[in-house]
Amino acid sequence: MKATALAFGAISIVNAIARGNGAALGVSLTTEAEVELYPRSKDITVEIENEASENPRLAQVVVRRITSVLGLGITGAHIRTKSTIPIGRGLKSSSAAANAIGLATMRAAGGLLSDEEIVMEGSKSALEAQVSITGALDDAGASYFGGIVITNNLEGKILTRSSVDPSLQVLIYVPETKKYTWDTPRDRMASINLLCDESFNLAREGEYWKAMIINGLAYSAALDISPKPAIDALAAGALAAGLSGKGPSIAAISVAEKADQIRELWSSYPGTVISTLPNNTKAHCLT
Repeated sequence: MKATALAFGAISIVNAIARGNGAALGVSLTTEAEVELYPRSKDITVEIENEASENPRLAQVVVRRITSVLGLGITGAHIRTKSTIPIGRGLKSSSAAANAIGLATMRAAGGLLSDEEIVMEGSKSALEAQVSITGALDDAGASYFGGIVITNNLEGKILTRSSVDPSLQVLIYVPETKKYTWDTPRDRMASINLLCDESFNLAREGEYWKAMIINGLAYSAALDISPKPAIDALAAGALAAGLSGKGPSIAAISVAEKADQIRELWSSYPGTVISTLPNNTKAHCLT
């Protein structure tokens, strides 16, 4: 009873922390999870490679929730994860891990759940494991389905899904520091409510890049993170740029012709620059 699954990273278009409404874009960074189930055991062990996660509790909660939904009761497991997604940087590493583990658990158990059920169980697992404030349904949806996913996290609803031009480039500036959900100063979020509402409305109207710019500037101000890399990217011709999630990573969307200039500007900052692509591919089982 063993299976392997793959899910993808994502970046924020509208962060849902302040208002509960969010939008995210899938990117071609990946997390792979192998799950082996032991029905006669109660222990769930986690083996992490490449910083796929720093919170083994999330993996354990996902396995318990999926096996419970499938009616298996208490089931032991060994989980192995590896990832190309930097953790603690606002790039949806927890959502990708939950999706990959949920899919692999379902396949290993020989069960059948819908895509939406797996995404929702992953979102509920993130809340239970306390790695998310809202359940991050927007992040989970973009990680699982690819493309742009717009959600009402508080009501647990996926509102719209759409694909993205695959010729676009995604550049991500990743500072050396990490920032975790539990460090987020939620008392400062009320100050940007109007801007969050505006960016969400723009996203609902299909103005994704305008929404991303406004959202990034608003959350940078609220979280006291410099927006200068985003401003540099916009000056260099990016279609959009802004803080992803709680940060500290900043993502930019660009046509191919402008990507090298943005990458060169960002290389002067301490940290690393990741070049990737939008992802329109759904999470899937490998074995």
